[in-house]
Amino acid sequence: MHTDPSPIPSSTGPWLHQRTLDQLASHGWSQQNHFLSDELTLALAAECRLLAATGALTLAAVGRGDAQALRPDIRGDRTRWLAAGQSDACDRYQGIMEQLRLALNQAFFLGLDNYESHFALYAPGAGYQQHLDRFRDDDLRTVSAVIYLNADWPSGQGGALRLHPQGEPMLDIAPLGSRLVLFLSADMLHEVLPATCERLSLAGWFRRRS
Repeated sequence: MHTDPSPIPSSTGPWLHQRTLDQLASHGWSQQNHFLSDELTLALAAECRLLAATGALTLAAVGRGDAQALRPDIRGDRTRWLAAGQSDACDRYQGIMEQLRLALNQAFFLGLDNYESHFALYAPGAGYQQHLDRFRDDDLRTVSAVIYLNADWPSGQGGALRLHPQGEPMLDIAPLGSRLVLFLSADMLHEVLPATCERLSLAGWFRRRS
């Protein structure tokens, strides 16, 4: 098993390194540290915790349609979808991800048409078993994006995103605050390992035109 690759140099602002795009093209996944500013990361984390405190986060289901069910033994995060005008922090984040959508289209001609995203809070001990992000009956999700919101993540706390690249050793990526992880939705089997402390993130999907 591999752990995080050699550190990617910090960016000077919320934008994308060419290395991030190159990794996505060559390996089907990429990561970039310090993708968001510390100020925006803290604001988004505070909003996530406020939503949790007011009961606005709900236990996420697995499956679709009639097969949808709450299975905390499989998936234990609580989520809330983002909507335009929800908050200044969320609107700023959505604007950054719109720039990322345009950059991905320019680099790879993916025809990405929109981006959907939700807060995800994993309580201590909660995880998400191995899965793909693309549904069998809906192939619109193309690139998955995760941005972590914990300001600090001490080693030994667990909570890694474990990727299973085809034909390669599995890879654990620690949920460090402001870190962006991208991967191909249809191909990258992945899971969220349980942690000993609360784990905050924004999970999203760039979707192609139907």
